[in-house]
Amino acid sequence: MNEKPIYITEYDLERLTSLVEAALKGNSRGRLHLSELQHELERAIIVTPQQVPCDVVTMNSTVSLMDIHTAEEKTYTLVFPENAHIEEGKISILAPIGTALIGYCVGDVIEWDVPSGRKTLQITKILYQPEAAGRYDL
Repeated sequence: MNEKPIYITEYDLERLTSLVEAALKGNSRGRLHLSELQHELERAIIVTPQQVPCDVVTMNSTVSLMDIHTAEEKTYTLVFPENAHIEEGKISILAPIGTALIGYCVGDVIEWDVPSGRKTLQITKILYQPEAAGRYDL
């Protein structure tokens, strides 16, 4: 996991901490990803929604990613588990890629393990960030 400083809004931190705690109490099969998300939250720089830089991936952000090895571009929206729908490009924060994205900035390179090996993606653009759009309630 990359140790570059990441930014999390107070609101996202509160909701994500509750989500992790509830999932760890349950019989979640993604315990490794939960502990990775918990680690990311613990080391994050906490900011108000108004202070988050507009190039940071926050919850409900839509981002463009480029695969470093294939140059293939994909667009995803980072959502809470109940809103995840891969066919619509909505990736859960509890999915490995979701955990890898939260708090990182345009230009950052993220890596995560997948069954076929390791993926390396670069965040190329934030197409929508709720905080930059003045939506502090998402």
